[in-house]
Amino acid sequence: MAEGWARHLRSDLIDAYTAGTEPHGMNPFAVKAMAEAGVDISNHQAQHVDEFAGTLFDWVVTVCDNARESCPTFPGATRIVHVGFDDPPALAKDAQSDDEAMTHYRRVRDEIKAFVETVPGSLQSS
Repeated sequence: MAEGWARHLRSDLIDAYTAGTEPHGMNPFAVKAMAEAGVDISNHQAQHVDEFAGTLFDWVVTVCDNARESCPTFPGATRIVHVGFDDPPALAKDAQSDDEAMTHYRRVRDEIKAFVETVPGSLQSS
């Protein structure tokens, strides 16, 4: 969702990528939540973080605690910033219905949007 918002709202300033230590396919609830907000992420795909070895980044933003703990070292003057968002799949795992699960995805979607709207200022102060 973070890449989707970054591309949708701040493509003039941000060249966004999604990477993970254990990347997997798109979560259908995340795709639906973003589609409700007018952002299509259905074709996004996370890459393994190792695919970016040697890539120069100005900023790396981790958005979950697991990524923060296992984030590799990047070359150059890369600044790593952690912005902790709740993990919607973890929150929704005991949901009794799709509607109940979607409440978690919508909340986190909106929190991520609010953060992206403050970039780059929010990164400068981190």
